[in-house]
Amino acid sequence: MNQETKIPELPDYDHQPKPYTGPSYDEVMALRKRYLTPSLLTFYKKPIMIVEGSMQYLYDEKGKRYLDGIGGIVTVSVGHSHPYIAEIVAEQFKTLVHNPSIYLNPIIAEYGEMLAQRLPGDLEVCYFVNSGSEANDLAMLMARIYTGNHDIIALRNGYHGGSQSTMGLTAHSTWKYNIHQGSGVRHTIMPDCFRGPYGYDDPEAGIKYATDVKSVIDHTTPGRVAGFFAEPIQGVGGTVVLPKGYLDKAYQYTRNAGGVCIADEVQTGFGRLGTHYWGFEYQGVMPDIVTMAKSIGNGAPLAAVVTTPQIAAKLTERIHFNTFGGNPVSCAIGKAVLELIDKNRLQENCLNMGNRLFNGYHRLMDKYELIGDIRGSGLMTGVEFVKNRQTKEPASQECVEIFETLKDLGLLVGKGGYNGNTLRIKPPMCINEKDVDFMLEALDIAIGKVSRQ
Repeated sequence: MNQETKIPELPDYDHQPKPYTGPSYDEVMALRKRYLTPSLLTFYKKPIMIVEGSMQYLYDEKGKRYLDGIGGIVTVSVGHSHPYIAEIVAEQFKTLVHNPSIYLNPIIAEYGEMLAQRLPGDLEVCYFVNSGSEANDLAMLMARIYTGNHDIIALRNGYHGGSQSTMGLTAHSTWKYNIHQGSGVRHTIMPDCFRGPYGYDDPEAGIKYATDVKSVIDHTTPGRVAGFFAEPIQGVGGTVVLPKGYLDKAYQYTRNAGGVCIADEVQTGFGRLGTHYWGFEYQGVMPDIVTMAKSIGNGAPLAAVVTTPQIAAKLTERIHFNTFGGNPVSCAIGKAVLELIDKNRLQENCLNMGNRLFNGYHRLMDKYELIGDIRGSGLMTGVEFVKNRQTKEPASQECVEIFETLKDLGLLVGKGGYNGNTLRIKPPMCINEKDVDFMLEALDIAIGKVSRQ
């Protein structure tokens, strides 16, 4: 790092990482290159090695502390290695590690009740799986079986998983192999008020964008569809917030064509948006199926599909089974996560810390022309960089340089959007004011460094 670059100080934190005694960085790198698939993505020109975590912080093998500004890819909700969850896991491991659904077990039943109580309407039947890709794959199956239709509408720029079927839902060429990917998915235009034809200043933007959903149904399907998939705020796509009225109209067109509506809450759920517990509530709609993962397990392999009794009943026509879905350890963690979100008022914290973060973003936007747009809600935020605010030419390389500098300063964030020019800043929901101030100071330094070049 340039010697002129100021180094901000991380907030004081009372945690001493354990001395690392494992294989060296170079040894781990060599093992990874030899024995792990080369398709595994790593961040940074020189990847960092994380060996310990505590709440909102991570530590490398040398004991350097980082503020996790991407929450393990929007997965850590209540905090890394939360002591309460650690106790729960230890006790459950000593009691029962595995119990398939062919036997009764109180933990999965109690957890199902707890989760259903946090959803409105008839969304009360839970099916537990292990990942967001699995959840979205199952939701596709449910929609097709229930409606008797095949075609599914999804948004361009959306991301719904990496399995072969969910890759078909995903509309991002960087995440799609050149293979047959889940037939019957039709992609509608992305309702992007920053880059699309209808902007933030158009109060009818949502309704106008939604007309393409009807057009896709009318012209690319038999006029009947199985369902409509959407993230209430796009995650991997660069924190694109759907305009008001869009989902309401899109859901209407879908239901008129015999389909059901699926909300992908893998990144937006569990209070992260601050104003609402679920992203679909933020958009003012009621889906028929909700998929969730990531924050649901705070890092544990846990995901779920929640739907209505009528839709769930269709799966009884055949045997449908998931060996590890509803695992006692994962469900015990899921229960603990819900308890901690409520007990520690983490949704409220997301709102307050998000407001503080956005106020800072606006100050930085006034200072740096490089910032083209700031988006999101609560602690699901995005900062998009452009070379020119009029042309909106993506500042992709500049974003990479900012991304790298932030790491050197002790702040880990994500990067997304089709052009890779948007910082995804979505930290654990337990961050505090000093953490936010550190993030903003680091951003100021990193953006300033690139702007001066």
